[in-house]
Amino acid sequence: MATNTPRNIFEDVSDVQKPIAAPGGIDAKGHGARGAIRVWLMMLFALVVVMITVGGLTRLTDSGLSITEWAPISGSVPPMSAAAWEAEFEAYKQIPEYIEQNAGMSMAEFKVIYYWEWGHRQLGRVIGLVWALGFFWFLLRRQIPVGWTGRLLLLGGLGGLQGAIGWWMVSSGLRDGMLDVASYRLATHLGLAFVILGFIAWYVFLLSRREADLMQARRNGERSLITLGSVLVGFAFVQILLGALVAGIDAGRDFPNWPLMTTGTGASFFPPDPFLIEPLWRNFFEDAGLVQFIHRMSAYGLFAFAVFVWLRARKSANGHTRFGFNVVIAVMTVQMIIGIVTVLYSAPANIAIIHQFVAVVLWVFILRARYLSRYPIPQTIRGT
Repeated sequence: MATNTPRNIFEDVSDVQKPIAAPGGIDAKGHGARGAIRVWLMMLFALVVVMITVGGLTRLTDSGLSITEWAPISGSVPPMSAAAWEAEFEAYKQIPEYIEQNAGMSMAEFKVIYYWEWGHRQLGRVIGLVWALGFFWFLLRRQIPVGWTGRLLLLGGLGGLQGAIGWWMVSSGLRDGMLDVASYRLATHLGLAFVILGFIAWYVFLLSRREADLMQARRNGERSLITLGSVLVGFAFVQILLGALVAGIDAGRDFPNWPLMTTGTGASFFPPDPFLIEPLWRNFFEDAGLVQFIHRMSAYGLFAFAVFVWLRARKSANGHTRFGFNVVIAVMTVQMIIGIVTVLYSAPANIAIIHQFVAVVLWVFILRARYLSRYPIPQTIRGT
């Protein structure tokens, strides 16, 4: 009960009761359903990883051009009658891939490649549905944390853009003179998939800790290591794009030896006649020897830089951060070995898809290491 009794000017300030701050007060307002949203994002993450893997298998089985139109709604249902199958097959017979590469293909063989591409597109629809259901569920219930609505909406926007780029890629392979999709469009499609996966992974990392903990951890971030980690992320992304260019023209199946590149006249470190295609810029996308050579050289550079970053990270006082970069260098070493084996065996589908999957794993671990350098996990004086 309030009182009007005047206070003595000599009253000890320690005798005055002060309000006690509630723990976690910074998260008390607008924290939203962080845990539930994190689980939802982890579901999306798993679906995108499967999508990338299925996309790689679709390319390796030459199935990507089996569906010659983009029908986001009606295309969700496969042909349900013999007449519908005949119509799809006739449409496929009109494109260069069938005329010059698959002439004489049976209906049974067509159905195999059709279902690969249909499954790939269907998975894209499932991812879009999971995103939409989750986003609007949390939005309508007002459970999205302050500052996160735009981030989660961005994922949906990028997903829609990815669908449009997917058709832009496929349409390039339907033109006269094309037996496959344009390699630079394939690289754009795969690159955006890794961007989406990267955003989801980063959001999952952020939501694993309270906002107050992240603010505190950020003060202890290691600036030089954050910068090096950022460069490593960018370098790895470029290597992923180069790998897509290699895959787009099946360059991994040429020159099956390492470290040299075998030609008709012997073995050489450099590819033979790398600039014969006109105009000049097309060689960097369409000459198998040059594209594979660039991918190899970039891999050497990426590995060397990763070793440099790892050596710098070993000086970190935070054991979690050191371990994060230890994992990166370990996985990158495995990826280098798989890459060499892929070349030596002319990129068979089983090894090539492992190479792509490990690239996904490596990408996430690089992002995780950068996250740990920016938001170090607190440890005791014993390092735990």
